[in-house]
Amino acid sequence: MDKNLPIVALDIQHQEAVREFLSAFEGEKLNLKVGMELFYSEGAPLIKELKASGHDIFLDLKLHDIPTTVERAMEVLTLLEVDMLTIHASGGVEMMKAAIRGLEAGTKKTGKKPLLVAVTQLTSTTISQLRDEQKIAVTMKESVTHYAELAMQAGIEGVVCSPQEVSTLKESSNNQLITVTPGIRLNKENRHDQKRIATPFEAGEVGSDFIVVGRPITESKTPVAIYNEIRSQWEAGRAAYKERN
Repeated sequence: MDKNLPIVALDIQHQEAVREFLSAFEGEKLNLKVGMELFYSEGAPLIKELKASGHDIFLDLKLHDIPTTVERAMEVLTLLEVDMLTIHASGGVEMMKAAIRGLEAGTKKTGKKPLLVAVTQLTSTTISQLRDEQKIAVTMKESVTHYAELAMQAGIEGVVCSPQEVSTLKESSNNQLITVTPGIRLNKENRHDQKRIATPFEAGEVGSDFIVVGRPITESKTPVAIYNEIRSQWEAGRAAYKERN
């Protein structure tokens, strides 16, 4: 996965709509996220088409099940030769270790090892949901840090979190943990269902390794211009982070 490029979340339901969207970026290599909606609609053939077009693929299915099921599913997904995969850290250390075993089994067959990252708390989760629905009586940062520590204990290299938790995770992991941050918005008024959000500059400034942006680009009438603006702001933020560190 190219760390110099934002990840574009394909919040699109069908293959033809994906082709139409990507036609605006003809000849340009992109980092693309395929999530549940699109993958359940189009499946492996879409992944193969996107890979054949030269794009890097973040397959975001957030596996969460008993360890054996996750291990077998992860092996199958690794055979698609994608570049990044997700599981839920809340599944526990044994489940995460099983996911790694599945990933390694698939890698032996393909020779290509994707980056595996663990989801901590969704960026749509609020502190009230954390306390009232999940019955977690700690702060959001404490919950995210705890899940990140479990992921590292299992041997996972990175996590999905909001930009608001990146600095804490970088510090607690001695800068070893890779952070993938959704919830990126040029205009903070357009939150959609995201709650813990940041601008591309803010995400870069705190040290996010990857940013994920979907609807601000895919629903725009000028997707290339919005993408380039996001990329420019993120690069500026990353430069500020490097200068400070």
